[in-house]
Amino acid sequence: MNYKKLGNTALNVSTICLGTMTWGEQNSQEDAFQQMNYALEKGVNFWDTAELYSVPPKKNTYGLTEEIIGNWFSKSKKRNEVVLATKVAGPSRDYLRNGENSFVGKNLESALNNSLRRLKTEYIDLYQLHWPERNVNNFGKLGYIHKESEWSQFEDVLNHLQKYIDEGKIRYVGLSNETPWGVMNYIHLSKDKNLPRMMSIQNPYSLLNRSYEVGLAEVSIREQIGCLSYSPLASGYLSGKYRNGAMPKGSRIERDYEFWGRYRKPQSENAVEEYYQISKKYNLDMSQMSIKFCEIQDFMTSVIIGATTMDQLKTNIESVKVNLHKDVINEINSIQRKYPNPCP
Repeated sequence: MNYKKLGNTALNVSTICLGTMTWGEQNSQEDAFQQMNYALEKGVNFWDTAELYSVPPKKNTYGLTEEIIGNWFSKSKKRNEVVLATKVAGPSRDYLRNGENSFVGKNLESALNNSLRRLKTEYIDLYQLHWPERNVNNFGKLGYIHKESEWSQFEDVLNHLQKYIDEGKIRYVGLSNETPWGVMNYIHLSKDKNLPRMMSIQNPYSLLNRSYEVGLAEVSIREQIGCLSYSPLASGYLSGKYRNGAMPKGSRIERDYEFWGRYRKPQSENAVEEYYQISKKYNLDMSQMSIKFCEIQDFMTSVIIGATTMDQLKTNIESVKVNLHKDVINEINSIQRKYPNPCP
């Protein structure tokens, strides 16, 4: 396994992060236990979850993934071997604290304490803001239209997070689905006001969506706030399993077709096919090629993988052993120029 520092901390995290959002939906607790045991055995010490999981989010399943992880901690007694990341949800769903999902006050207190209870832990290593309170373009949305609304100001959020850091409930904090403007505001305030520093940005990054490179990549490198890339396989499309209209039984697209529309765009099928041909030309597993391309980026801290079968998990973790020859990278970049970010 490969490791990198989390932000400017002394904490080493595996460059493969175990994603968990299918646990409690596509995967049972037994499946999840097998995945956690195997991942830790292979040196994956960094795990990511969220209060909202499992996915697709539902009133009767939110928090279930955290409960499963907590049950594993209770059984295995290995909490101290894992760098655990979870997320507090932003506004949108009324079954989460009546929809008043701000990052301050009683809402934050409730979210954090409930996550700690479900996870059966006294502390969270990396507590992330799942998406901004303010109106921004995320989850594939384009065409920014500015809308003013009530949202917790950055300094207020950092002050509230400081309280829980002081109490020992949170070690470090991070962002998710955030913009360059938002990241830099948090960074400047942490420097100017001696407030908690954001250590990571969990945003999408894959061969179908390299938009992180446009603005956030420079921020990550200059400010030591690396990317934790989610959807490196674009909901499985970059594994090649959906090529030529295939729809594997039990896959997330087959189960929840409408929910997973983010990677079905006008040029995505063509781009996937050409990336697949590159993998065949160089005798590479397409999933491993796609994950490795993310891992080797200078701005990357860790790549979040999500698997529903043990074979998928093993394949994804083994991507750390893959070497991408410069010719492979050149051909990948040529496809990006031909189909630039087909699924932002």
